[in-house]
Amino acid sequence: MPELPEVETVRRGLEPAMVGARFTKVAQRRPDLRFPFPERFAQRLEGQEVQSLSRRAKYLLADLSSGEVLVMHLGMSGRFLVTQGGKTRAPGEFHYEHGGLGAHDHVVFELSNGATVTYNDARRFGFMDLIPRSGIETSKHFAGMGIEPLGNELSGETIARLFQDKRTPLKAALLDQRLIAGLGNIYVCEALFRTGLHPEAPAGSLATKTGKPTEKAHRLADIIRDVLAEAVEAGGSTLRDHAQVDGSLGYFQHSFKVYDREGEACVTPQCTGTVTRLVQSGRSTFYCPVCQKRSRA
Repeated sequence: MPELPEVETVRRGLEPAMVGARFTKVAQRRPDLRFPFPERFAQRLEGQEVQSLSRRAKYLLADLSSGEVLVMHLGMSGRFLVTQGGKTRAPGEFHYEHGGLGAHDHVVFELSNGATVTYNDARRFGFMDLIPRSGIETSKHFAGMGIEPLGNELSGETIARLFQDKRTPLKAALLDQRLIAGLGNIYVCEALFRTGLHPEAPAGSLATKTGKPTEKAHRLADIIRDVLAEAVEAGGSTLRDHAQVDGSLGYFQHSFKVYDREGEACVTPQCTGTVTRLVQSGRSTFYCPVCQKRSRA
């Protein structure tokens, strides 16, 4: 499933084509994706201007002139293609030939600026919804969602406050969307490695007995932001199905230090450790048992 950097990469690719343009025609080619489309989906979009395009966790949010928000989630394999002049153009110099109507092109947005934005989803785990802007934070998608990991909300103090007295394994706490929204398996593994924290250490170990952040809490907050920012800059981590809005691949996977490197030597200079995999809550965790000793939490 695309993680936060992949979704942010898609948002940046869609923004120039969508913001400030009106939907002139919307083709909805099936009644549902993961969930049914909202009633009168196409009719409610046609004629509306996209005033802004933002991201909340792993969701894309298009604010419309009608006062509604078009909520879009990529699911496992969803992607958008932006077509103008018969070609799907990439940010930069990459060009991707879409090859006409695809069997998995489920929604096609035609825009007043001449762009066509196509949503393609082979597995149909993505979805779209329309929600009044005034009710977005209390909607079923966002109610109870945690803080954003990019920006100023995430800090050592915030981590200490969220994790204080928690015996939950640190990795599980970081993946809890009620605490921090948008973090996924790949980038949590990478951030914990860079911070030297064991994924099974108690989350509460990042706060002192008085609730103050430890040095590692401050460092973890900084590193999470750094890892996500680096991945966004690199275009995300393309694993299996995911591609950028232009069809090109992300390249952050070439910078993975531990993720999916089981059995390989640790990249830390002079470290004699080997990347190890363990399973936590059904997900693979990759870490170096030398650099990330549990006692170091």
